Amino acid sequence: MLRKLIHIIFLPCSEATLLMEKRNAEKISSKENWKLSLHLKICKWCRAYKQKLEILDDILKRKIAQENSTKINDSEIQSFKDKMIKNLDI
Repeated sequence: MLRKLIHIIFLPCSEATLLMEKRNAEKISSKENWKLSLHLKICKWCRAYKQKLEILDDILKRKIAQENSTKINDSEIQSFKDKMIKNLDI
């Protein structure tokens, strides 16, 4: 009962997930961070969401780093554009 009350009063799951996403994109305030930390201590679903978010973020960072190290020449870009135009029937 107390957990449910804290859940509702301090920070609902919908706001917690938004704060997790916001924290990945930019810095959140200390108040937001405190509320999120408290929520994560009582909510196993949001803790699971946070773990999945961290895994996805790590995968995306590695993918971006890999793509940045790969040079793409102009002919490959043009070939890609041509394929996209063909697929879109423009």
